[in-house]
Amino acid sequence: MAKTEKQPSLWVSIIPIVALVAILTVAIKLFGSDALSGATQVALFAGTAICSAIAILAYHIPWKRLEESICTNIHHVGSGIIILLLIGAIAGTWMVSGIVPTFIYYGLKILSPTFFLFTTCIICAVVSVMTGSSWTTIATVGVAFIGIGTALGFSAGWTAGAIISGAYFGDKISPLSDTTVLASTICDVPLFNHIRYMMITTVPSFIIALIIFLVAGFVMPHAGDTSVTEVASAIKSTFNLTPWLLVVPVLTALLIARRTPPMITLFCAALMAAIALLIFQPHLLSQIGGEGARSVVAIKSLFISIYGSTQIVTGNPELDMLVATDGMSGMLNTIWLILCAVCFGGAMTGSGMLQRIIASFARRLNRTTSLVASTTGAGLLFNACTADQYLSIILTGNLFKDVYQQTGHENRLLSRTTEDAVTVTSVLFPWSSCGMTQATVLGVATLTYLPYCFFNIISPLMTILISALGIKIFRNTPTEAK
Repeated sequence: MAKTEKQPSLWVSIIPIVALVAILTVAIKLFGSDALSGATQVALFAGTAICSAIAILAYHIPWKRLEESICTNIHHVGSGIIILLLIGAIAGTWMVSGIVPTFIYYGLKILSPTFFLFTTCIICAVVSVMTGSSWTTIATVGVAFIGIGTALGFSAGWTAGAIISGAYFGDKISPLSDTTVLASTICDVPLFNHIRYMMITTVPSFIIALIIFLVAGFVMPHAGDTSVTEVASAIKSTFNLTPWLLVVPVLTALLIARRTPPMITLFCAALMAAIALLIFQPHLLSQIGGEGARSVVAIKSLFISIYGSTQIVTGNPELDMLVATDGMSGMLNTIWLILCAVCFGGAMTGSGMLQRIIASFARRLNRTTSLVASTTGAGLLFNACTADQYLSIILTGNLFKDVYQQTGHENRLLSRTTEDAVTVTSVLFPWSSCGMTQATVLGVATLTYLPYCFFNIISPLMTILISALGIKIFRNTPTEAK
């Protein structure tokens, strides 16, 4: 009779996670916000090594099993990696073609002192949806709004709160956002299904935040009207702004509405924007592709706008930062991080340690509300411990994926809860990469803007409330633990 293989105990199973958190803490302390450029990835490999060593030496688990588990995980995130590269292509082409600047230009035109906070939140949301990046939105449009808000007499905390609320709402629902793609990929949920399901909790949270900012605009005193002519003029003088540019996002929206596969949709969006660059912004080609024959410069500009760094001089520092893009190359650190993270997840799965941890959760979490609340709490805890939203998404998704399946809950409930708990709250932790970056960029301390980030605070509470009310919560047949 074959000898039964000994399984790791619960306490042994959490050793790699504790070790990973400890190594990440050291890495983040040493490298700060630059930890994502390599130190975090090294920490993940170290965690993978510790997990593998325990599995092989203590439990005699063959390396081949661990390797197969790692390769399986990499296979699962393959489509997400391709989507991330396409997102990088769109980030470059949509910016230099003038599509995003057109939205910003018309958005700035509707600014009003009374509606400043309300409008700021909406504009930041639109820009973030278009760029797929809350960091880019805050570092560019957000910086401009901080100055305008100060001139109008609004406190820096209120203005920063409106900026961050809008930027993270847009980032969360944008198909161009790397965190949105990451959450859907880790939880095995199609991207647009994930986004549509998030609307159930995200839209009410954003509406409540907007109402608060709207009321505050009427109640709080301000210094009077101000002009954004300088910023608007810089955009208009740099780009050829025309309603025809809006055809690209409209056609992209139609592709999304028709549920076209994400890869095809994103590829078409980048291709249409590249064509728009040639048609509407020919005067910018020399800035992108350098000097030379017109046809050669045009071809080089298309390639560079898709894959590389572009620098467009507008005469306005904030706009120069906004229109500077990295294309596909800007996604390489995120892809590197994902590959290292799935190696850790693969080792934890192949060794049976992750299943052991999950089993201890599954016995206690059968009710939807308790499961969602526990997922939310875990996401917040990972944000606090790892100080990085990407790692928190990966760890939360991997930890609870099988629990949701074993209790008969949909994966899209997990992906939504993970975003509600992790993505939007990462900026609220002063020691996190998001908190440190935004506080530095805006010149407003994290604890100063935290009370006014209403969308970010409401989101995790809303996801628990919606689950308690049972709105659009569907149960499947529970699966047996492996």
